[in-house]
Amino acid sequence: MSNNAAGVDNTFRRKFDREEYLERARERERQEADGKFKSKSKAPPVQRKPLKHRDHDVDLESRLGKTQIVTPIAPLSQQAGYYCSVCECVVKDSANYLDHINGKKHQRALGMSMRVERASLEQVQQRFELLKKRKAPVSFTEQDLDERILKQQQEDEERKRQRREKKKEKKKEKATAEEETELDPDVAAMMGFGGFGSSKK
Repeated sequence: MSNNAAGVDNTFRRKFDREEYLERARERERQEADGKFKSKSKAPPVQRKPLKHRDHDVDLESRLGKTQIVTPIAPLSQQAGYYCSVCECVVKDSANYLDHINGKKHQRALGMSMRVERASLEQVQQRFELLKKRKAPVSFTEQDLDERILKQQQEDEERKRQRREKKKEKKKEKATAEEETELDPDVAAMMGFGGFGSSKK
């Protein structure tokens, strides 16, 4: 047996026709020069805004504790769960809803990338000043303090006066109730009851 087997291709390598691919490359260059062919890589990238703070509060508690009849033909916004109008989907619980609105798919639908804009030193300092102003307690002058003390004393006196009036009213009501319930002992004896079981006389 000879080592040279005629007509058998046992190299298992894919062979390319160089002439065919050269012709394809020339055709593509001609189309690019004419402006007919646009490659995907040369298209301008989509510009997205950097992430920013939410300007609205997320409403998680408006439908808490309420019952609702859910029908299969109801629109998505009226089905059970939290409805996202941007992505047009319903999420079943609040934790998943928060994950959804903070997630990549929702942020892209809003036109934002998942990158944060880099803040400058001045912006950070301004933010600190703003937060300090929010936290700083309001300073009171002596006049404000005197006015507040006087107002508090007046309120205390008014409460005490109202308590005294209530006590007087209760005493009056008690006295009128006792007068109404007092019976003549002769009439009580005739009716058959001399007392209500007490041993005192």
